[in-house]
Amino acid sequence: MDAAYYKFPDHAYLEKMVSAVPADFQFALKVTDEITIKRFPNLPRFGSRAGKPNESFLNAEIFSRSFLDPCLPFKSNLSLLLFEFSRFYPSDYEYGRDFVADLDNFLRQLPRDWSYGVEIRNKHFLRPEYLAVLKQHGIAHVFNSWNDMPSVREQLEIEDCQTNPSLCAARFLLKPGRSYEEAVKMFSPYEKLKQVYPEGRAAAASLLKQALQTGPQRRTFIYVNNRFEGNALETISAMLDQAA
Repeated sequence: MDAAYYKFPDHAYLEKMVSAVPADFQFALKVTDEITIKRFPNLPRFGSRAGKPNESFLNAEIFSRSFLDPCLPFKSNLSLLLFEFSRFYPSDYEYGRDFVADLDNFLRQLPRDWSYGVEIRNKHFLRPEYLAVLKQHGIAHVFNSWNDMPSVREQLEIEDCQTNPSLCAARFLLKPGRSYEEAVKMFSPYEKLKQVYPEGRAAAASLLKQALQTGPQRRTFIYVNNRFEGNALETISAMLDQAA
């Protein structure tokens, strides 16, 4: 659910969400950007904070109080809490190792009885040190098909990329090399499949086959956006057929 990215979830919102689905339905929630943005972008929604450092960035106390506490009554319906880190600039982190150090410090403070995933948008951060930190804390690296990232196939080829043996997640958002704006122009209003991306489908099918072979001891979650090929439902159906 993207909505939690823009505002800390509250009880009423979560109760309405959960009451609309079967009792065993599983949601993934994006963690609110109050935790994952290092410097607020110059966007109207940030008001007077636009362009300023975010004092709540990777603040474990605020995350626990403002995000986890409201989620507790609905924990059985929450399969994955996703920390999506937008692209960092040199003014944020000159070196990837500095981000990894901050991430390590944050993750070690989190309660262990939730399922977490981390998605990054800086391809040069995708190094053994980053993966080792996730593995140490039992956090899943979220494979992501995105403009500036290596393809999911390439990410899967990296040694030790599957950092949690019992949890796997992947998000197929954009074809690598294609901007968000270009995808919107190409595919909206998302009523039909417009351009097949075979490599992306094959990567998803590979993860699904792994899930079938591994069995219930590993939970696998695949998310597909309309801007990946034009219509997410048709893409998901094709991925399932390919994995069968």
